[in-house]
Amino acid sequence: MNQAVAWLQAQGFYIPQGSEATETLIVFGLILASLVTGLLAGRWLGPPTEALWQRHLGHHVGGIGPRVPSVLRHGAAALLLALLQAAGHWPPVAAGLIGFFLGAAVARMTVQLLRGLNLARWMAWSVALVLFVAIFSHSVGGLAPIKQALDSIGFDVGSWRFSLLRLVVVLVTVVGLLAAIRLANRLVGHAIVSTRGFDPTQKLLAQKLAGIATIALAFFIGIDLLDISLTSLTVFSGALGLAVGFGLQKTIGNLIAGIILLLDRSIKPGDVIVVGEKDVGWVNKIGVRAVSVLTRDGKEHLIPNEDLMTKPVENWSYTDRNVRIRIPVTVAYDCDLPLAQELMLRAAAESPRVLDSPKSNVWLAKFGEVGVEHEVLVWINDPESGVGSVKSDVLNRLWVLFRDNNITLPYPRRDIHLVGGPPSTE
Repeated sequence: MNQAVAWLQAQGFYIPQGSEATETLIVFGLILASLVTGLLAGRWLGPPTEALWQRHLGHHVGGIGPRVPSVLRHGAAALLLALLQAAGHWPPVAAGLIGFFLGAAVARMTVQLLRGLNLARWMAWSVALVLFVAIFSHSVGGLAPIKQALDSIGFDVGSWRFSLLRLVVVLVTVVGLLAAIRLANRLVGHAIVSTRGFDPTQKLLAQKLAGIATIALAFFIGIDLLDISLTSLTVFSGALGLAVGFGLQKTIGNLIAGIILLLDRSIKPGDVIVVGEKDVGWVNKIGVRAVSVLTRDGKEHLIPNEDLMTKPVENWSYTDRNVRIRIPVTVAYDCDLPLAQELMLRAAAESPRVLDSPKSNVWLAKFGEVGVEHEVLVWINDPESGVGSVKSDVLNRLWVLFRDNNITLPYPRRDIHLVGGPPSTE
């Protein structure tokens, strides 16, 4: 054993001796105990915590829910290791072991959190690697040399120093702010949706405004963390103003138009509007740039917000969801007209989607070329389900009633009279 220790020391490895070796063994045992405690915490507390998370926040922060046990496991281990590191001045080997496992636990927890917020894999692992290196280097006293080495690789532009160290700091800051924005937006969105005092349109508007406020707050926090002077952004802000004035004019206009639509509630999610000239659809979502409208045949139209503000829009459910449908019906001239009209009203009344109030009505439109033309006027209050199915149901019922009561339907007929034909041979 002594020969092996002597050989390792001869190769340049530091081997603790005496009381230092004893403290190192104790620290190694405490590290194992911390890791086992974290594993048990994730196994025992993870499932109930995940169920609680999914029940209260799962719909809005769904990506984190399945990762809760892993976050608890690595988080509990990292907390115990951090307490162990702060408990006293440990020998170099013991401090290095604590730093290694603490950095690994923090890195794994960071990956789980960032991936749960749907950030890119390279972002999560890049930040995790930076945190691991920083924690482990700090534990062995080598963080300052690493910072100096990274800062030495770069160049100066005026009073600014562009180096690998600044690049790493910017990367970690940007990814951290992106994660904070996503988490804040989802938590605020859950709180707004759970509020009972707002209608759906007000909730959507509050979510949009909260999202804009979160991004603005994160921007100023990032400026402060990166120590960027706002005066240095004068040229950039001028260029941004020109870009908004020329290239981003439509984008900003659509953003403002979307906010106005939500404020005046002229078009809101669930409304039934006419898309184009004849397609009927209902508003599925009002986004930052466009409004999503689903038609009855499953097509989704993305209409710019500005178009809905500046062009005429036919909204079937703006103030009242009741919609009147006109169903043309033509009967023969020689039929019992009062009976035919009575059967039209009966067919409309028996249709399940037709409302009893307002009452259905039958109008005699005109005396046509082949028959007496009528319009059956019916009312529905669910136009998002389509109007064609109502017409089809009423006409099918009317066909059966006409057949059972000997009401005939006309068909085009032409009488041909020959004038000035060939003389008779008789």
